[in-house]
Amino acid sequence: MLELNGNGSDAAPADLIKDSSEATFMADVIEASQTVPIIVDFWAPWCGPCKQLTPAIEGAVKDAKGAVRLVKVNVDENQAIAGQLRVQSIPTVYAFWQGQPVDGFQGAVPASEIKAFIDRVVQASGGEADGGLSDAIESAEQMLTEGAAADAAQVFAAVLQEDATNAAAYGGLARSYLALEQVEQAEQLLANAPEEIASAPEIEAVRAQLELARQAADAGPVAELRAAVEADPMDHQARFDLALALHAAGDVEAAVDELLELYSRNANWNDGAAKAQLFTIFDALKPNDPVALDGRRRLSSMIFA
Repeated sequence: MLELNGNGSDAAPADLIKDSSEATFMADVIEASQTVPIIVDFWAPWCGPCKQLTPAIEGAVKDAKGAVRLVKVNVDENQAIAGQLRVQSIPTVYAFWQGQPVDGFQGAVPASEIKAFIDRVVQASGGEADGGLSDAIESAEQMLTEGAAADAAQVFAAVLQEDATNAAAYGGLARSYLALEQVEQAEQLLANAPEEIASAPEIEAVRAQLELARQAADAGPVAELRAAVEADPMDHQARFDLALALHAAGDVEAAVDELLELYSRNANWNDGAAKAQLFTIFDALKPNDPVALDGRRRLSSMIFA
């Protein structure tokens, strides 16, 4: 069985690597991540790949010398947490920064990918950057924000020539294609994403944006759906459809409000459709987007109430 607490001479300080539970998760992860990134390892005693991955993560966290901390959650003993965070298979690893998940991966991965994962998490929290490539990505992101999508695409592509598995550049290039209304190119790029970054948040963000674009094509009229909700506040389908229409109209904050209201009224309606749609919207936004930050915080308060 996987040893939970090292007893050897290389054991990490208690505050660097710890086990958590449903009772302490808020303090160990949500609150603690306000000041330092927290990596959460979801595992189980019967999981073979977990026995390979967990010691490797522990070693990488020790090597980071306090830049990140590790919290381990036994899913057999804490099924509610695993369900709330949509852990569908193990091992699953999430990174939290300032109360929000900012990165993650599934399955046992090589030590090099674990190190790259931790480097990304540290960088996302304002830690040491990786030099010229991150500066180029930041410049390309600014171009994309200012509407120069073609120029941004060139810069993102240049970064990928230097680092073919740079998830930020890969996602940026796909978003540039979307901004240029080259949807097929974006879809093809995502389909050919290298395996090691295929589930990276930057890639999942573009997938979410594509899904929202497909939904927008079938969205109903806002006025009619709002009238239906006002006539019957318990018409959950009308409220859900209203949220889709609001998002399609560009009112993301109002869409999130309606979905949170639906979740508060009936979290399990339509197999948890409200929460699933919220995660799609959050994934499509940048991790530091105010709407995403506020929405995740409000949803977390409902989930962990």
